[in-house]
Amino acid sequence: MRLGLALGYWGRGPDPAHLELAREAERLGYDSVWTAEAWGSDAFTPLTWIAAHTSRIRLGTAIAQMAARTPTATAMHALTLDHLSGGRMMLGLGLSGPQVVEGWYGRPFPKSPLTATREYVDVIRQVLRREAPVELAGRYHSHPYRGDDATGIGKPLKPITHPLRASLPLLLGAEGPKNIAQTTRIADGWLPLYWSPLRTDVYEASLTGLPEGFLIAPMARAKVCDDVAEGLLPVKAMLGFYIGGMGHAARNFHADLMARMGYESEARHIQQLFAEGRREEAVLAVPDAFADEISLVGPRGRIAERLEMWRKGPVTDLLVTAPDLHTLRVLAELNQGFTGSQAATRCV
Repeated sequence: MRLGLALGYWGRGPDPAHLELAREAERLGYDSVWTAEAWGSDAFTPLTWIAAHTSRIRLGTAIAQMAARTPTATAMHALTLDHLSGGRMMLGLGLSGPQVVEGWYGRPFPKSPLTATREYVDVIRQVLRREAPVELAGRYHSHPYRGDDATGIGKPLKPITHPLRASLPLLLGAEGPKNIAQTTRIADGWLPLYWSPLRTDVYEASLTGLPEGFLIAPMARAKVCDDVAEGLLPVKAMLGFYIGGMGHAARNFHADLMARMGYESEARHIQQLFAEGRREEAVLAVPDAFADEISLVGPRGRIAERLEMWRKGPVTDLLVTAPDLHTLRVLAELNQGFTGSQAATRCV
């Protein structure tokens, strides 16, 4: 199981620690570093900055949102950064949800998300292969465009720039069972939002017949510290926001996933509290057990034991989020079988 560093997206402004973390991750032997986007910073610009200050570590988006760009624009970003980084780019994509797609990007959320995703991936694959001009008579992504308001003179094109790799890895962030199953057929890997090594059966039906080399790369918050309950508070804050605030009460993919993982009543309670403006209560309502099983928090010995559970499953790449330098180094030591120092730090 390889380690990756997931830096996420910016908050109020750029995090000055991100570059230091990325460079230290490369020095420690981490395989990859990942950036994200929501409705603030974009995913590709920070990744390009990191690429310019590193030389070996692979570079991924986890995730770039499909609604933010046409598939050809996304392919241009990917092939450009792949060239500039010497073939280190991995393209992680996600559809997001209606609240973000319609509220932020001002576009209709597709009535058939599976079809929209499949067409998006098809176009990107055509661009990267550069075997012929891009053509697709799609429901959502038609190339050339043939809508009622089209001029009729659109021409199929292929990229001027020759992509460095036709096989540039493409991963998808998927949550629903059908979406995950489709991901195993059309992508090179899957980026799970929540992964519990105790509940791999939740995804078992969707992951049957995995192709050779398929990547499963979940994200997990990591923190080496003495107080587990204190260390879980940021995990619960993240879950409270995603489950309560990232989606409509009637359509929230994150809450639905938590429900499928055995916490349905808790997920609906969190949604209700958040909708009523009781956000602190919503965070506290997140079960410690759920927060704990999808993260790596606590003293070094406890993290070592739990890391073994992650290794025993189908996970190929563990993308750790929000680590400090000490946690980053401890995880590297544990994953390489080193003993290292037994020191712990207070959770922040």
